[in-house]
Amino acid sequence: MASRSTPGVRRLRLGAELRRLRERAGLTATEGARLLGISQAQLSNIEASRFGVSAERLRAMARNYRCSDSAYVAGLLDLAGERSSGWWETFREVLPSPLLDIAELEHHATGLRSANTSHVPGLLQTTDHAREIFRQVVPEFSRSDIEHRVSHRLQRQVLLDRPNPPTYRAVIHEAALRVPVGGPVIARNQLRHLLEQGEREHITVQVIPFSIGAYPGSGQTILYVHGSVPRLDTVSLDQSHGPVLVDAEAELEAYRLLLARIEAVALAPDKSRDFIHSLIADQ
Repeated sequence: MASRSTPGVRRLRLGAELRRLRERAGLTATEGARLLGISQAQLSNIEASRFGVSAERLRAMARNYRCSDSAYVAGLLDLAGERSSGWWETFREVLPSPLLDIAELEHHATGLRSANTSHVPGLLQTTDHAREIFRQVVPEFSRSDIEHRVSHRLQRQVLLDRPNPPTYRAVIHEAALRVPVGGPVIARNQLRHLLEQGEREHITVQVIPFSIGAYPGSGQTILYVHGSVPRLDTVSLDQSHGPVLVDAEAELEAYRLLLARIEAVALAPDKSRDFIHSLIADQ
């Protein structure tokens, strides 16, 4: 069955995982297709996410590839079962695909972690703060481009307000908190918003003050998206040309370790709240 012309990031991940499974089993595409009773071209289209795959066929692939991890297979079935378009698709004609990918990953996440050095994370930005950030992009965005991006960013944040939201742990460096983005009023409102969000049961905000000095991962902006099982996690790294997604198992493990170390050096949530209160008082 043919998929939509532009497969989402989860459908692309499914194809990549099926290819990895086959390669781990030591099978060529020809051998894998023969076991399934389909052509090599059909299997290649499934692995390239040009074709969808039924639950029955996916289970057969797992058996053929000697995959006994039932939780992982269930995660793959979840990826394969996604058919409806998410809200992010309404932005496909006006925003770059990587931004839609981030929204799709966050929407389906079981948990989120982030580390930010120079900016407040997008999921915790106020409308005015986000708009000012987009105004500073070079080359300049048009007014409509800015509003599309602000609207997309605010829609991403809705996942934190829905029933049974994912847990979210955000570590923010003092540098990002001290920059008066948009002027003192907008900056104070942004800090107050962080305090309010950090009081919510599923959101944890931690601060790394200047006094900590050098720490692992400094200078990086990391968003870690937890999937249904660790093998289906994804890391998004901010680059000047846009986010880059990482999902190789070894790299995922490295970023889990890195984030654990970053969170360990950051102030505890209660001390982080006190720190943010002090920043507001200083303005």
